[in-house]
Amino acid sequence: MEELQQKAIIVGVNVNHQEDFEYSMEELGNLAVACHVEVVGQITQNLEKVNKSHYIGKGKVQDVLAIYEELEANVVIFNDELSPSQIRNLEADLQCKVIDRTILILDIFEKRAKTREAQLQVEVAQLQYMLPRLIGLRESLGRQGGGVGTKNKGVGETKLELDRRRIEDKISALNKELETLVSHRQTQRKQRQRNELPVVSLVGYTNAGKSTIMNALVELFNSSGNKMVFEKDMLFATLETSVRNIQLEDKKSFLLTDTVGFVSKLPHHLIKAFRSTLEEVAEADLLIHVVDYSNANYEKLKRITETTLQEIGITNIDTIYAYNKCDMVDCEIPVIKDDSIYLAAKPRIGIEELIALIRAHVFKDYINCVMSIPFEQGQVVSYLNKCAHVISTEYDEVGTRLTLECRAMDAEKYQEFII
Repeated sequence: MEELQQKAIIVGVNVNHQEDFEYSMEELGNLAVACHVEVVGQITQNLEKVNKSHYIGKGKVQDVLAIYEELEANVVIFNDELSPSQIRNLEADLQCKVIDRTILILDIFEKRAKTREAQLQVEVAQLQYMLPRLIGLRESLGRQGGGVGTKNKGVGETKLELDRRRIEDKISALNKELETLVSHRQTQRKQRQRNELPVVSLVGYTNAGKSTIMNALVELFNSSGNKMVFEKDMLFATLETSVRNIQLEDKKSFLLTDTVGFVSKLPHHLIKAFRSTLEEVAEADLLIHVVDYSNANYEKLKRITETTLQEIGITNIDTIYAYNKCDMVDCEIPVIKDDSIYLAAKPRIGIEELIALIRAHVFKDYINCVMSIPFEQGQVVSYLNKCAHVISTEYDEVGTRLTLECRAMDAEKYQEFII
């Protein structure tokens, strides 16, 4: 059956003249488009605080109703998370479907989730969002079909008819399954830590180009191309954490992780649900904060990412700022300024320079030395040829003489052979 074309009015309240309010509304429109909803009108209101009963003032509700009817819209989307009573009151007065920013983001996440873990995380977040809103939303089940919110089937028909206890039981069951998947990933992470490989994590606002940078690095050091990750110019293209081993030409290697992007007013249900995924970032040795330099609001987006990282307890990790998409603005590239690099990942400009910056951060404990290894210790020579950068190899009557660059821990382990 052909899906009803969604036409939305977007509504926002600018509380005490927020400086990023206009961008927040622009982003709400982009989120709606990501859900295949056409934005046909916009209404904003300046208030000292949000109206407790209706989010906007009573007079503004009439304005929304008038423009809603005039432009033949069929949904109204609000720029903040609405309380259960606000949803109930607005739907009663507007006699239409009301969606808030949170359910919009949850819907995008549901569409993008590919792995079982990501799907479980999104479903838990959706159910936690719905739980306190059961009463208000149940009254408007008839208006829930054919629009944004849980696969466009209509929240009403699918999940809201479950009673509170069944939803709580469902959350509990999903969390148990999630715990199993999380413990499996933690085991993998411990295994990687035992291998002593440094971890570099890509973080940043959604659609800043994290996956493009990851693919550029993978492409440079893995000619087969079978380790590429999904990338597309859209919001939240990546929801699951991807981990790739980047093996440099001098035998040094590090793990590169790509994570979910951030957005302003990211629903706390989602942050909580994706906390286990974001633990990958918390244990990184280096963060690459990818910033879309072509976006006029890039400084605000950078601050939102930094604030979100602080909220989930990720602080005091060395960070490189990768200002991406510089080919779309008038900017000389590649340029390195301290721990910042200006590059363009799509046309692969500045990738070698980014690698040089990463090297300077994560391979600080490498030392140069000369080892003389007896012939009967052939396994040590094999190990060093595999795991260290051997500059030259010579043989004498005592054994094998290696001039090499290796990790400090390996130098300490084979201290007896250093001359």
